Amino acid sequence: MTTATVAPGVGALLREWRDRRRMSQLELALRADSSARHISFIETGRSRPSQEMVLRLADHLDVPVRERNALLMAAGYAPHYPETALDAPAMGTLRAVMERLLTGFEPYPAIVVDGTYTVVAANRAVSLLLADVADHLLQPPMNAMRLTLHPQGIAPRIRNLRQWRGHLLDQMERQLALLRSAPLRALYEEVSAYPVPDGAADETAPGGEDAPFALPMMIEHGGRVLSFISTIATFNTPMDVTVSELAIETFVPADPETAAYLQRLMS
Repeated sequence: MTTATVAPGVGALLREWRDRRRMSQLELALRADSSARHISFIETGRSRPSQEMVLRLADHLDVPVRERNALLMAAGYAPHYPETALDAPAMGTLRAVMERLLTGFEPYPAIVVDGTYTVVAANRAVSLLLADVADHLLQPPMNAMRLTLHPQGIAPRIRNLRQWRGHLLDQMERQLALLRSAPLRALYEEVSAYPVPDGAADETAPGGEDAPFALPMMIEHGGRVLSFISTIATFNTPMDVTVSELAIETFVPADPETAAYLQRLMS
């Protein structure tokens, strides 16, 4: 005898998102120009929300675009946001924009990743970070988390690996708190289980007057230590699931020595 698994209705999903945002029914109702009674009826399944109401509530709950489609389907509606492959002709303008951004950021490294950290684009300076990385990690599709944390990736050259590893795993945990992504969960379980490479440096970022303004990644290259601050940019108000999950990560020199070295090297 088998037991069928019943997918949660839109009411239960909305209640879960509201709980995540620590918002009362009354607060959500005021923001969405509704009533606490109506929100309660939706959450308990006594009232079926309109497509417009689902999208409005999702907007005020800051629900990710992919999950907004899931809410709509749970309510019996078709997905509102398309999911277009990045190599589709319709994405030509987007690809050109990303290419200009990445090229313009040289001589500093920059990459574009999707929602599971697959590298979809990178500039030439990224090759500086990939010295001595095992060939199997460089085969497409490359994954930024595997490249960074795998013992045969760049992990052995990261001088403050424990700090940087903790930062990356915390970042993934925050994403998993917002997304029902089985691939992202599987990736997190994989990379969090990687052992710290034998002989890996265990330095920490400097403190006091020499402290950087954000946690740097300190990485060995060519007999010296380069220091980078990572910044992440996303697209505002995306209208496509694929675009909503893209992130442009740039590595800004954290000190004048790193900036000068990269300028010389790439020139």
